[in-house]
Order: sequence, then C-alpha cells, then structure tokens
Amino acid sequence: MRNPALELDNNRSERSIRPFVIGRKNWLFSNTPRGANASATIYSVIETAKDNGLNPLTYLSWLFEEMPQLDDPRDPAALDRLVPWSEALPPACKLAQSLTI
Repeated sequence: MRNPALELDNNRSERSIRPFVIGRKNWLFSNTPRGANASATIYSVIETAKDNGLNPLTYLSWLFEEMPQLDDPRDPAALDRLVPWSEALPPACKLAQSLTI
C-alpha cells in the first residue's frame, strides 16, 4: 500500500539527531547518572518542541511558569495541555510561520 504522506527517506530524522551526535563528546563525561538523565530529558523536550513548530526558549519559559501551578503534576489530564503538540499552548510559543511563494 502506498501512502503519499510518508517520506521516502529518513533525512529529516537524521538531521534532527545530528546536533546530539555532534555534541555527544561534550556529554561523555557527565558527572552523575542523574545529570546525564536530566540532560537527556531536557534535550528531548527541546527537540520535540522544535519538531512541533515551537520556539524552544519561549515554550520552556511558559512550561516552567505553568508546571508549578498544577494541582497534581502526575495527572495525565493536566499534563496533556502542556505537551508540545497541545492545542492549548499559547500562540506566543509558536514560531512565526514564514510565507513561501
């Protein structure tokens, strides 16, 4: 079955992980496993925000303001509005769309 929405190659995914591969030597000597885990988590959030058309700095700033205000930070329903693909994100978090002709 053919799906025209699927890309023929994985260049997009390879480009998205390229900065991580290049920076791998910088993270090789993390002081602790917790530090390495924290770095991986933040990197994942930033890259997911980029892939969803968000400005990572604006999104993280908004996220760090919103998360402490949650009644139950483990409630999946409360977290659903904070994920990078949520429709509830403020417009300020989204990158300006450039017009191409």
